[in-house]
Amino acid sequence: MKKLLSLALLLPMAALAQEDLLAGMDSVPKNQPVESAFKALKIVNLESTKLAAKGDFYFVVAHRFSSIKDGFEGAYGLDGAITQLKFLYGVTPWLTVSAARSEPAYDFSVKYKLMEQKKDGFPVAIVGFNSLGFNNILKESNYPEMKFNDRMIYVSQLLVSRKFNDKLSLELAPTFFHENFVDNDDQDNSQYAVGVGGRYKLSRRLSLNIDYAAHLNRTSSSIYKDPLSVGVDLETGGHVFQMHFSNSQGIHEAGFLGNTTGEWDKGQIFFGFNLLRVF
Repeated sequence: MKKLLSLALLLPMAALAQEDLLAGMDSVPKNQPVESAFKALKIVNLESTKLAAKGDFYFVVAHRFSSIKDGFEGAYGLDGAITQLKFLYGVTPWLTVSAARSEPAYDFSVKYKLMEQKKDGFPVAIVGFNSLGFNNILKESNYPEMKFNDRMIYVSQLLVSRKFNDKLSLELAPTFFHENFVDNDDQDNSQYAVGVGGRYKLSRRLSLNIDYAAHLNRTSSSIYKDPLSVGVDLETGGHVFQMHFSNSQGIHEAGFLGNTTGEWDKGQIFFGFNLLRVF
């Protein structure tokens, strides 16, 4: 009888202990960082909110063929193509630095995390991006009075992204850029743009990426257009391979934001790729 009484008293306590244990197992930690809004450092042309991990060293090859309207040799050959070689390094989990070289420009940049999106917490990720570029197209033979300062290009961006679910991520990128030299006297040297972009995951290793930038103070006499780019990300082991079509051949921010020449409806489209390798 005493044994039955003891068992009856212990059963409620055991049940309460089991409930506490199950509650602990079912509870999911809140306010956790939301990761992998974007898999690559760029959406297509626009910078994404992804940063390099601390100690990671990236080598990036960005290539843009000439317009498909130029025929086989222009679209798929090397004639008229532009290539950028870039090196990036994750100094800390919140700071990435880079240096790049292409025929049109030298470029040095910093990318830094201001806020991160958190589950059941802060709704977006916010990243700052600043670059200093040097226009390499300007030739002293064409501009004999040109000074070194005339080559300088400044870019500042605020990148705001949200990962809505496992498939969809979107980004807004208000941008300021200043070119000390512009080829149109009516164009302000200080220019403004708003970029938008997104990534939709199609499979475990494949995603569809789109970005667009609206130039806000382009002069009416300008020949340049707003850049629209569509592509895919392919994850293959240690690197991400990005392939895309765009009406811009520019790679540096001022190149595609302020100097896009192509028009989609006229077939002035450039095929290109970004190849990233992490060491």
